Amino acid sequence: MNQTTSIILADDHSLVRDGIRALLESESDLKVIGEASDGVEAIEMVNKNSPDLLIIDIRMPRMTGIEAVEKLNAQNSPVKCIILSMHDSEEYILKSVKAGALGYLLKDTGKTEFIKAIHTVRDGGKYYSGDISNVLVNNLLSSSAKITEAPVKAVPTSNEFDLTNKELQVLELVLSGLTNKQISEKLQNSKRTVETHRFNLMRKMEVKNLIDLSKKAQQFNLV
Repeated sequence: MNQTTSIILADDHSLVRDGIRALLESESDLKVIGEASDGVEAIEMVNKNSPDLLIIDIRMPRMTGIEAVEKLNAQNSPVKCIILSMHDSEEYILKSVKAGALGYLLKDTGKTEFIKAIHTVRDGGKYYSGDISNVLVNNLLSSSAKITEAPVKAVPTSNEFDLTNKELQVLELVLSGLTNKQISEKLQNSKRTVETHRFNLMRKMEVKNLIDLSKKAQQFNLV
């Protein structure tokens, strides 16, 4: 039997919290043990109840979600934080990651991806939805481009990871910041075909997210 994951929700709209609670508690291994309407309450609830996860909005009264996550990390709280927001701006995303959020999802994220993100973060990983990952990758690549003396890279062998030509093509497009839909249109393939290529190349390169994919691709001169 799966161990139950305890969760605290923080959002200043009760209807939003009700909807998220209903979605989460439809899963047998997830349980919402508390709710907060602002960042201050969220910190108090976390300190009092010691949940596994905190799912928190950004814009709230008294203290933002980003500030709350930052304070919890400063306290060395073991809670794992996921930002759930309607904002997909680079500023919010980068501030959230810097504050210590292990996940960032948009509020229009589907149930399947939402649950996957929760399980990934709960199990020690990080999860950023596709478009969010693109922002992070672009920022990483931009930062790398500013380094005047690039570190010595590993010398790749012929087809280091046994990637097909199509997978290499998808890799280049993914790291250029395109979404699966945009890649499918560019390559004139179905979105599902692109998703399959993307899954295969990440499996072969032994990475779980776009940040690690970008780093490894640069390390082995694949981009």
